Amino acid sequence: QVQLVESGGGLVQAGDSLRVSCAASGRTFSTYAMGWFRQAPGKEREFVASISGSGGNTYYADFVKGRFTIARDNAKNTVYLQMNSLKPEDTAVYYCAGSRYRTMSYGSNAYAYWGQGTQVTVSS
Repeated sequence: QVQLVESGGGLVQAGDSLRVSCAASGRTFSTYAMGWFRQAPGKEREFVASISGSGGNTYYADFVKGRFTIARDNAKNTVYLQMNSLKPEDTAVYYCAGSRYRTMSYGSNAYAYWGQGTQVTVSS
């Protein structure tokens, strides 16, 4: 089993930066890919970014390319999402997720473990 706990959400203004973190425990962290998803009010959950178990490969949704960066520190069992140039439409609950596999994926079905989410609100 894997337990995931997000932190670092908050209220920021448009154009600001914010970093959210996700601490993992349980299974050996480097053996599974990690992802970030988000869900805005009234909308379906959507993929944001993914990183392979080794951290050598990343994949992003088009709407965050060039603005968000996913990274992981396997020594600290933590994955990060650095968000720059935030927009009001980035407002959502952000969830980290642990994959069933070592390779990254954008499909939620690949992820077996989910955190409780952290709220990110971007004001205009």
